[in-house]
Amino acid sequence: MKVNCHALFWTVKAFLPQMKAQNHGHIFTIASVLGLFSTACVEDYCASKFAAVGFHESLARELLAEEVEGVKTTPCCKIREEVELLLPPLEPQYCVEQAMNAILIDQPLVCIPHLTYLPFFSRALLPWEANVVTYRFMESDKCMFPFIDSKKKQPANNNGR
Repeated sequence: MKVNCHALFWTVKAFLPQMKAQNHGHIFTIASVLGLFSTACVEDYCASKFAAVGFHESLARELLAEEVEGVKTTPCCKIREEVELLLPPLEPQYCVEQAMNAILIDQPLVCIPHLTYLPFFSRALLPWEANVVTYRFMESDKCMFPFIDSKKKQPANNNGR
């Protein structure tokens, strides 16, 4: 939560007043597709990313309510490396190009890759049971299992943590 959410609070608190005063700027929030829809066994991670997306959405609404038209916002929801098992790996250059394009056209949300918009819309439009079937078919419900298994195989940290 400290990295994925609280850091956003402090960063925005530091820069937003000046951006509002100048009526200029762009807040680009790096989140995750797991902030738009969840998967099994990483509840803490999903919660922190849902918090980041929620924080960003609330901030965008604040700027609209205050009629601050020169400060733009874009959340970026990218897949994790573990999900790349289901999709082709993302090249860093592609991610940068997608992010820069989203900023330049004031896109209200960017999902990388674009295919990840589908579960987002599915979650919003379909009943729970239909999403469960879709998640199971795509094995999205198990996408983090390799990550969890790799963490279990790591030697225990002996520094008392």
